[in-house]
Amino acid sequence: MRKWLISVAVGIVVVLAVAAGLYVLMNSRTYQVAGRLVDRVDTDEKVVALTFDDGPTARTPEVLRVLGESRVPATFYLVGEDLAAHPEYGAAIVGAGHELGNHTYSHRRMVLVSGDTVRDEVERTDTEIRRAGYQGPITFRPPYGKKLWALPRYLADHDRTTVTWDVEPDSAGGASREAIVGDAMGKTRPGSIILLHVMYGAESLAAVPEIVNGLRAKGYRFVTVSELLAR
Repeated sequence: MRKWLISVAVGIVVVLAVAAGLYVLMNSRTYQVAGRLVDRVDTDEKVVALTFDDGPTARTPEVLRVLGESRVPATFYLVGEDLAAHPEYGAAIVGAGHELGNHTYSHRRMVLVSGDTVRDEVERTDTEIRRAGYQGPITFRPPYGKKLWALPRYLADHDRTTVTWDVEPDSAGGASREAIVGDAMGKTRPGSIILLHVMYGAESLAAVPEIVNGLRAKGYRFVTVSELLAR
């Protein structure tokens, strides 16, 4: 009986250790099991990429107005389903000179999914991105930053780059404009990739001009993700 209890206990420890390891892997911003993942570019040059997740939504014109007034390029990781529903917003983003990235079609968590599901989520969104008129390279960002095996394997097989981030001042939700600005200013460094959710967060959008002006005052220059990766 004692040996059986010890075996059971060891088994439970092993299962818990494996589960913990998979959880860490799933949520890692700096590592995936296959292919290329970039959370920040290693450079001494003061360049950063401003990225927006989700949408497009009815807030798109306002987002573009703010970016236009700040004279700053951004990379929009859009959801294919939303882009298909509002192609005019995608076209407006492209027309304003910004970059589009793939954020899956349905914004589902891309873990414990099949290769066919991954292919469908990625390719359908690519199609909508091209329909919007965007002709540049399309990088990929997993919803919630989550991935295990099928997603990285597909991206690696198709020479696609996974782009995460190293600065996320509004991801916890409920942060004020002041807190978002302060967090971004305190954590941004050369080569940083900043994530904001301006399509839904009014405080996040309101923080953009202050972040841009504050970082420019420190000597930073804003580029798209593709331009940053080229360094």
